[in-house]
Amino acid sequence: MINIEINGKQVTVPKGGTVMDGARQLGIYIPHFCYHKKLSIAANCRMCLVQVEKAPKPLPACATPATEGMKVYTHSQQAVTAQKGVMEFLLINHPLDCPICDQGGECQLQDLAVGYGASESRYQEEKRVVTNKNLGPLISTDMTRCIHCTRCVRFGQEIAGIMELGMAGRGEHSEILAFVGKTVDSELSGNVIDLCPVGALVSKPFRYTARPWELSRRKSISPHCGLGSNLVVQVKQDRVMRVLPRDNEEINECWLSDKDRFSYEGLNSEDRLTTPMIKHNGQWHACDWQEALIFTVESLKSVMERHGAKAIGALGSAHSTLEELFLLQKLIRALDGGNIDHRVRQSDFRADSHLQGVPWLGMSIADIPQLKSVLIVGSTLRKDHPLLTHRFRQAVKNGAQLSIINPIDDDLLMKIANRAIVAPSEMMHMLAQVLKAIIEDKPGAGVSEHIMQSLKAVKVTDEARAIANSILANSPAAVFLGNIAQHHPSYADIHAIAQVIAKLTGAKFGFLGEAANSVGAYLARAIPNQGVLGTEIKHAEHDSQFNAAQMLGDSLNNVASPCQAYILMNLEPEFDAYNPQQAMKAISNAEFVVSLSSFKGNVANYADVILPIAPFTETSGTFVNTEGRVQSFNGVVSPLGDTRPGWKILRVLGNLLQLEGFDYETSEQIRAQVIPAEDAITRYLSNELKDYEVNISSEEMTGLQRIGEMPIYQADPIVRRAEPLQLTRDAMPPKAWLSSALLKQFNMSEGEIVRLKQGEGKAQLEVACDDGLPANCVRVACAHPNSIALGAMFGEISVEKL
Repeated sequence: MINIEINGKQVTVPKGGTVMDGARQLGIYIPHFCYHKKLSIAANCRMCLVQVEKAPKPLPACATPATEGMKVYTHSQQAVTAQKGVMEFLLINHPLDCPICDQGGECQLQDLAVGYGASESRYQEEKRVVTNKNLGPLISTDMTRCIHCTRCVRFGQEIAGIMELGMAGRGEHSEILAFVGKTVDSELSGNVIDLCPVGALVSKPFRYTARPWELSRRKSISPHCGLGSNLVVQVKQDRVMRVLPRDNEEINECWLSDKDRFSYEGLNSEDRLTTPMIKHNGQWHACDWQEALIFTVESLKSVMERHGAKAIGALGSAHSTLEELFLLQKLIRALDGGNIDHRVRQSDFRADSHLQGVPWLGMSIADIPQLKSVLIVGSTLRKDHPLLTHRFRQAVKNGAQLSIINPIDDDLLMKIANRAIVAPSEMMHMLAQVLKAIIEDKPGAGVSEHIMQSLKAVKVTDEARAIANSILANSPAAVFLGNIAQHHPSYADIHAIAQVIAKLTGAKFGFLGEAANSVGAYLARAIPNQGVLGTEIKHAEHDSQFNAAQMLGDSLNNVASPCQAYILMNLEPEFDAYNPQQAMKAISNAEFVVSLSSFKGNVANYADVILPIAPFTETSGTFVNTEGRVQSFNGVVSPLGDTRPGWKILRVLGNLLQLEGFDYETSEQIRAQVIPAEDAITRYLSNELKDYEVNISSEEMTGLQRIGEMPIYQADPIVRRAEPLQLTRDAMPPKAWLSSALLKQFNMSEGEIVRLKQGEGKAQLEVACDDGLPANCVRVACAHPNSIALGAMFGEISVEKL
């Protein structure tokens, strides 16, 4: 530690620290533009010049290392004169357009010009003008305002992992620009808007819609990915106008993914539902709440009278709040049913009866950068978990070895130590190879006889041995299962093998949560047969309760749906189901369907009643993120039209059905029943499977296999309606991706339109080439209007030339 003095105050900074670090500790503000606590030191704006005793000239505080006994003066005559001189140069070419600039009112240059700028300019020559750049649908540019702090350039290289912006030219000809013909397409690109200290880079959707001082700032939590990013939602006249990050070092630091930042545009979509609707004789009619709720209750009673409570299936979404999911399952169980699930994209439920708790990340998010070896199984990492990917990128920068087992080889923008790109049917095999390599390296390890017998026929490849050696040789290590693994038809076996690998190597083991409430939905008991304590729930009328696959018809086992009525909450089965073809068939054949939804979408095609529920900005609630952190929030605007919070609708349905225990007045009362104390949930978090026998089969699929990953901007109803996100490169219509060998085999060329068949469904898509795909695989994204006619996310698919 080094002792220095700033403005007469003593402070201690770590070795290698700077004057700026010491000033921040003391709360002394030093004016700056290029310095940012999360970025490397550039020292190119020179605004932070300070006087250092015995130094012949002012020095930049951000780049001057602290030395023992150093004395610094930040507001001396010499320092202030230097800072004012720098400010004069910065303002030479800056346009006088503050009145129309979107940054006005929150502009660092504007603020510092008041303290350090002159009342008028001495510069009489013509100012330079820089042409604006097209950086895509999210970022608007006014590059004449740029002061070349290079924060945006450093962000791309150091945080996003990709250089999409750079500085070209010298002197007054310097300018920030993208590569020729390219836009900024990173899933974290919106952060450059926050980083820009002037109005050069501003939000395109927000531009010219409001002034910063007109906005109310309210805290909230993101409902999208499993991270639970902390938000500041800015509101004007009861309408969400902008979303910014709220600093939380343990979760999202000071960053936001574009999905979290721009999805608010979907809240104001023309597709929003504002009044309850009932279908009479095939025609939709708007009605009041009393009529809609009484019709719903009478219809449910009618189904129960004829078929019993087991004929009602309830499907929620993990993007819903803890309170909504808890009341949904409570309603079903109070009716003496038990068909409740939130895992609509899961296909393999064999592990359910062996789970010992709630699946979670297995460690804290903030500890990920300290890992030295990471194995990620089945994940489109950057698109599913943009900010968790940043944490993994930090770990790799710190020397960690990252290994992946995946059916696709997308660029993760970080160094990959070992990769095994295999067909979906081979993913479990590859993981078994890694396990066998570990056992061979650790003879006598405590592995069950059943697993030893199962592994006898497994042959270990070089890739598997390299992955095993990486986990064994580096500690701490971790094994994570991503969305593709969790949707996989052999998910239970992948889970079990990964668990054994983690136990044998002492590695952490966890799941990269798909949605905001992937953990909270388990705690809310929105799963069949199991309560939050892992205790089985028995009913007198029937012993079995159906999971999502069974409720929608189990396509793997060719079983028809047992449900005659469905309660759908906050999901669109045609986009959100593992097999949309099967799901829509089951729902269309039901006698009665009630949809609790915020949007119209295609609900009118299959529902009998639509009850408009409030999205996360219009209700209070709780999300439990992937690390098990409980985060509650309040509504930031009033419900739109006759929209009502989902938990209130379910409470009233319970009252009308004359069920006990539906007398809640606030969402806090519901949360207190689910989670008595915030630290109480830690004992429920467990990824362990008990007494599960792994089935390592050696069957090889003949024909083509589909790889159906979830596109980043189709993952939930709000994002699907955020127009700026739907204009990005990541939201382009899906293509049928084949290797060049397959294209040659089928006599196809890139850009052709081909017909894809899966089950009873067909789709026509453009074909494209990706030589990173495994043999005999076709990559076709799901949850898109162009591809929802197809079947399961994984399975056989055929491709034919038109």
